[in-house]
Amino acid sequence: MNWYQLTLDELFKKLRSNQFGLTTKEAALRMQHYGLNEIHEQKKCPPHIMFLNQFRDFMIIVLILSATIAGFFGDIIDTFIILLIVLINAIIGFVQEYKAEKAMEALNRMAAIHAVVIRNRIPTTLIATDIVPGDVVLLEAGNVVPADLRIVENHQLKVDEASLTGESIAVEKDSAPIGEESIALGDRKNIAFKGTNVVNGRGKGIVVATGMNTELGKIASLMTGDEVKTPLQKRLAVFGKNLAMIVLAICTIVFTVGLIRGEKPLLMLLTSISLAVAAIPEALPAVVTIALAIGAKKMVRQNALVRKLPAVETLGSVTYICSDKTGTLTQNKMIVEEVYIDGTNFYKKDALKETLNEKEKLIFMAMALSNDVSDYVGSRPIGDSTEIALLEMARAQGFNKNELEQLFPRVAEIPFDPERKCMTTIHKFNGEYISFTKGALDVLLQKTIGLTNEEKEKLLQTSQRMAADGLRVLAFFIKKTDKLPFPILHEKIESELTILGTAGLFDPPRQEVKQAIDECKTAGIKPVMITGDHPLTAYSIAKRLGIIESEDDKVFTGVELTAKSLQEFEEKVDHIKVYARVSPEQKLKIVKVLQNRGQFVAMTGDGVNDAPSLKKADIGIAMGINGTDVSKEAAHLILLDDNFATIVKAVKSGRRIFDNIRKFIKYTMTSNSGEIWTIFLAPLLGLPLPLLPVHILWINLVTDGLPGLALAAEPAEKGIMKRPPRPPNENIFAKGLGTHILWVGILMGSITIISQALEIRLNNPNWQTMVFTVLCLSQIGHVLAIRSETQSFFSQGPLSNKPLLGAAILTFILQLCTIYIPFLNTVFKTAPLSLHDLFITIGLSSVVFVAVEFEKIFKRALKNRAWGSGMLSANENI
Repeated sequence: MNWYQLTLDELFKKLRSNQFGLTTKEAALRMQHYGLNEIHEQKKCPPHIMFLNQFRDFMIIVLILSATIAGFFGDIIDTFIILLIVLINAIIGFVQEYKAEKAMEALNRMAAIHAVVIRNRIPTTLIATDIVPGDVVLLEAGNVVPADLRIVENHQLKVDEASLTGESIAVEKDSAPIGEESIALGDRKNIAFKGTNVVNGRGKGIVVATGMNTELGKIASLMTGDEVKTPLQKRLAVFGKNLAMIVLAICTIVFTVGLIRGEKPLLMLLTSISLAVAAIPEALPAVVTIALAIGAKKMVRQNALVRKLPAVETLGSVTYICSDKTGTLTQNKMIVEEVYIDGTNFYKKDALKETLNEKEKLIFMAMALSNDVSDYVGSRPIGDSTEIALLEMARAQGFNKNELEQLFPRVAEIPFDPERKCMTTIHKFNGEYISFTKGALDVLLQKTIGLTNEEKEKLLQTSQRMAADGLRVLAFFIKKTDKLPFPILHEKIESELTILGTAGLFDPPRQEVKQAIDECKTAGIKPVMITGDHPLTAYSIAKRLGIIESEDDKVFTGVELTAKSLQEFEEKVDHIKVYARVSPEQKLKIVKVLQNRGQFVAMTGDGVNDAPSLKKADIGIAMGINGTDVSKEAAHLILLDDNFATIVKAVKSGRRIFDNIRKFIKYTMTSNSGEIWTIFLAPLLGLPLPLLPVHILWINLVTDGLPGLALAAEPAEKGIMKRPPRPPNENIFAKGLGTHILWVGILMGSITIISQALEIRLNNPNWQTMVFTVLCLSQIGHVLAIRSETQSFFSQGPLSNKPLLGAAILTFILQLCTIYIPFLNTVFKTAPLSLHDLFITIGLSSVVFVAVEFEKIFKRALKNRAWGSGMLSANENI
């Protein structure tokens, strides 16, 4: 169907709709027929396939085959246990993957775009997926077009179709039918396509196609591809492959040495394969996804909605936060702080007068009447925040707009014009006409009468002082006339004015922002303000908030930004803390220059023109309340409360999540390392095989399972926001992680082998049970010790991570079950230990915990020494 060829009457008839849209009942029927308005992603994996995929890993397949061979040769118990452990591992992996997918689906639902649709003749905001053919959609600048629409009403409507057609110039739309039979997408001027962006004007369109039937859907149906992995996942995947080669080489050596020593080939095969399965962290990339997805879901509770998963990982690297002023650093709620009449201070915040003279009454009448704020709805005014502040000031002084409009009805107006820098309303009273003009003092003073040059100079000085205090200054003037001129021209009405006074307005900072800015600085992050306001206003707010602290901190204007080359700008950028009178387009230049300087930039924005800078920034942050759909689509993160403090909370959460991923890697890789050293070194030292395959698989199951995952619940470390940002390209094994894995793994293996050697020398028949238990419990001690890089386990408090403590206790109990339950003795080839042997086992396995605690003492001592010698700056953290 060529919808662009139809007249509007034909269009409405074909779609069984009209200018007033659909009813809720009709929309529900169409939803059943057409389905949701969404682009189908690559087909999701059904749960049963997701479960079966857990067995696709090469090592798991080899293990199953080996267990089957063992059963064939009569070792039924080993076969059963190995297969059971493989099954339990698969169940745990499936549950984790399923939960991660559901968490991502929840995030995607929260990030869905909305549209204003006429339903039951009333404009209604809906999630775009609920739109059906025949719906009438209202469009305005900043919207993402929610479906393919035929334009039926147009007011300078322009749409950016670059994402669909590649054409960089916005297309001006109209509603007239097009006679040609077959034309390119870019020439269909009366169609707005799903996924494109409205950049100018407003309009109305009727939905002609939804979901996969849209032009965007047709393109999507031709495309398939795997989900994009985060940078961390990619690095870990490469590491996993490299490690696999090393582990396989070690396993080959273990197998060969075992055969040379006379061990059974089947036992050595199962041992080698079990060791490989336990040692290769094939689940690491999946664990990262789970940690990021769960972390992102938790961040929603702090009003930070993650749209792009890598943002969670990269938040910890942010070095600059470039924030809009209005609504983000401030409350976006103007208040009148000062009023000046006849050059003297009539009003200072909260100091109202009980009696007013004639001129004082007139200025409050001007505030109420020369005002386009709508009537109160539910006790709240609707309109521009500056005018709301003036209206509320007038009301506080006893001047009600509704009552005044009965006495002084508005008969004409001259709207605000940026060139004139003022607006005027004309009112009738007792056969006369009064005009109230409000606007910029310096411009309107040239049109006044009755003032000396000295009086004008005094007014200007007062205005400049107010502006320097961060106030927006508006002046009010009056003019009386017997006749209303025709035509009404601003040259006639806005001349020979009499000044009533000036008002200084202020958008107060959010109370929590100053503390958030202090936290930024402590964390090594530089907060920068970007605003379209006057430089003096911007400077005042920045100083109140602590963004500007010294004479070295500069204010830069948009004019200066335009005049400077990139190279000149780069030389100054480190000292610029405020950008005033800056256009959204200039934000892109700021981002580029900071990135050229090696900075990692978070940039906020809410408008259509902010999209390029949000996309270019390392972390683009859109406003959830005042942001346009276009800015939200371009952003990595959406602030649901438009609050700067939420950005800082998000950075803190990002650091915590990354820290916990590192802790999981540290734990699982050290455990795997300990198992490798134990199996590898024992035969080389002339000792019998210390562990059976079932022991290795059991340790891998119980220690990598609950305790490892419980690390995701670890709260943020003390001082997490007192250390510098993480370099974005920093290796995951940096800052001593690789060294820790190596030395603790060797220690864990050594303690296990020492316990084996000692008990064999003492002719203890239960030596293998003790070795098995020492290795298992050593890993539990290790996971408790690595909860912090420098803080001791005891100063943190055992109950500060209850899930981890519970998992450790449960693992300890399960291990005791393998020792003291007769049935499990047969399964795991263990024997009950005497109380003496059990205490020796626990003592030996505690060595790793104690050693890691000493490592932290050493780190703290190094840190204190560095502080004492002045080597550490205030925001460094070892």
